Amino acid sequence: MRRTLSSLLLLLLAIGCDRGQHPGSVAKSAPQFVLTDGDQTIDLSKLRGHTVLLNFWATNCAPCIEELPSLLALHQKMPDLDIVAISIDDAPEAYHRFLLRHHIDLKTFRDPDDRINALYGTSQIPESYLIDRNGMLRRKFVNAQNWTSPEIMGYIASL
Repeated sequence: MRRTLSSLLLLLLAIGCDRGQHPGSVAKSAPQFVLTDGDQTIDLSKLRGHTVLLNFWATNCAPCIEELPSLLALHQKMPDLDIVAISIDDAPEAYHRFLLRHHIDLKTFRDPDDRINALYGTSQIPESYLIDRNGMLRRKFVNAQNWTSPEIMGYIASL
């Protein structure tokens, strides 16, 4: 019984840890979308010709908040990179208070219906996708990242 329980636990851990850092959609066209959140509209197709970092997050997500300082620092260090942050927050008031309190100067949009992250197959946050100038998915990042690490910044610069 103990051996069966141990095997089952090991299998569940392996499944839970594989959130698809190398999804089948890499090297394919990024799913196009237009999102209007009541305040503003984003049309991903209008960002063709630019490298885009698409980040899914929420104000109540500890790993999202953990990576936020480095995401903001990346925005300062690479101003030509279009960072599009899509929040799944339900409450617009809490979302706007969070943006003000943390001085968020990224392109951020609220998608409380989870329409865009479902389009990308994102089931947990934070998750981010790097999209090249031609609209191709180049890399998926799972969990909080240090966005100013030499490896990540070098990869972005290579696009």
